[in-house]
Formats: sequence, C-alpha cells, structure tokens
Amino acid sequence: MPKNTEIERKFLVKSDAFEAQATHHYEIEQGYLCKEAGKTIRVRIRDTRAFLTIKSSKLRAGLAKFEFEHEIALDEAKELMQLCLPNPIIKTRYIIPINDERKWEVDVFHGHKEGLILAEIELGDENEPFERPEWLGDEVTGLPQYYNANM
Repeated sequence: MPKNTEIERKFLVKSDAFEAQATHHYEIEQGYLCKEAGKTIRVRIRDTRAFLTIKSSKLRAGLAKFEFEHEIALDEAKELMQLCLPNPIIKTRYIIPINDERKWEVDVFHGHKEGLILAEIELGDENEPFERPEWLGDEVTGLPQYYNANM
C-alpha cells in the first residue's frame, strides 16, 4: 500500500454493546477549513492533542484515500477552529481492539448529529477479511451522508 494511504470501511451501529468491549475512549472536536468534492482539510482536537489532516480520494482508486496527518500545538488548533466552517463535529470515540494490527473505532456523535453512532475499521487491503461484531449494523462505506465532512 502506498505511503499516506487509508482504506477504511464504515458501518452504522445498532446497539451500545460495543461499550463493554472498549478499552478506552476520548473526546473529539473537529472542524473543516476546506470541504470540496474529493478533498478535505480538517483540524481535530482529541482530548489534549491536536492534528491537521488533509484527505483526498483523487489520488487513489477504490476505497483507498490519500491521508496526510500532522500533529500541531493545541493552542494553534484552537485558533484554527475559529476559521473552520460552521457546525463542527463533536463526538466520543471508543476504541475496540481486534488484534495487534486492527481495531474498531466507534464514534458516538453529539450536538447537531446527536444519536448517530458509526463504526470504522482501517484495513491493509480493500479485500482484507474481518469479523463483524454483533453490534455492527449496515455498511455505509462510500455513502457521502456518512462522511464527517458532510455532516
């Protein structure tokens, strides 16, 4: 897989049973500086750490996306949040390990998306098999309404 490539599958979550399997969770606030078809630039604050991320589907075929992420100072991220588009994403992310290489990330949304719960898994290959936990619902990979940038 090329450097700076992300392959993820996304699903709705049909129950809160995932919480018992989570090893930890943290709070996320993210805003978008740019949202265009096929590319985004976002600022994310995760507890006390902050990141600037550029994503694009224009450089990769299929489910693979280009992703560049760089940690930035928390005070810089808070300042950049003031420049972001309206309606930042606010969510709690739960981490559910699968093995040494894979994990589920389950996002429980708050604010204007209260009630939405999504699970993601990052894969090494588009065809990599994985076990579906009982709390996993319908797959929504590729449906634009479930991209954070479109919320």
